[in-house]
Amino acid sequence: MAVEFRATAPSAAIAHPLLGPLAELPGTWIGKGFNLISLPDKHDNKPFRLKLNATVENLTFTPIGGPIPNRGSGQDDIQFLGVHYLQLINDAHDNGALHLEPGIWLNVGPTDDPKAGPSVVRLATIPHGDSLLSQGTSLTVQSGPKIEVVDSTPFTLDPTTGARKNETSKQYLEPFATTPLPGSIPAGSIANPNVVLTDAIKDQKIVETVVIFVSATPVGGINGTPISPPNKPSDVGGVVNIPFVVKNANANAFSAIFWIETVEHQDGYRFLQLQYTQTVILDFIGIKWPHISVATLVKR
Repeated sequence: MAVEFRATAPSAAIAHPLLGPLAELPGTWIGKGFNLISLPDKHDNKPFRLKLNATVENLTFTPIGGPIPNRGSGQDDIQFLGVHYLQLINDAHDNGALHLEPGIWLNVGPTDDPKAGPSVVRLATIPHGDSLLSQGTSLTVQSGPKIEVVDSTPFTLDPTTGARKNETSKQYLEPFATTPLPGSIPAGSIANPNVVLTDAIKDQKIVETVVIFVSATPVGGINGTPISPPNKPSDVGGVVNIPFVVKNANANAFSAIFWIETVEHQDGYRFLQLQYTQTVILDFIGIKWPHISVATLVKR
């Protein structure tokens, strides 16, 4: 499929939204975080193993060179702007590579067909063989972020209602209680990885926060998104995987919250900080396993 966008300024008669909530993203952000993932462990004849990493991250955003037109059939054409990004995450202890992700963020205006308000879109490709399209909304608050608890407990869903039921088996829960945390990660971060975020800002004065929510086929109320029953899945975005991933550890739901924060020092100096919490649900051995990543990054 050919990609078309305007490399020069459009006619003044053609209106298009600006970057909106994405306006502060262009540039390079660096910082630290925490990654929690349960992995199938056929190699060691175990149902799974819990992998924890303190992380260092480099996240770079670059504006796309011009407005992107989408051609309409049910309504007139729309145009929007976006940024492309490259995310590089390494282990904080040995600097081993953990994650590489190229992608795109888009700021899409309201539409008539379908009838929808403004939205933010995130597209991503992951080398394991996964592609993501997620969509959501944004808001700005004149204060710090409200960071809720995120539950790392493996779970199943009621087949009719979609209600989340956390696992109670000692076999599955013991590693969450006994696996040691990496060096600088605060206590309580296995049960709730968002502790890493609240700990990072506990002594800061944050005067403004741009909040961006995106999700794809959300299930189980991850990161505060609605529960989608298995018999009525959400039509918001999706995750597509190669057959090996589908068979062995199917990534089938995604939700993330990004907070772009303006932090103020006592002397009045301000800087920009980016925090995020992200949950991907991996489905194997009949159980859903939250893969949770969090980070606090400062704009270079």
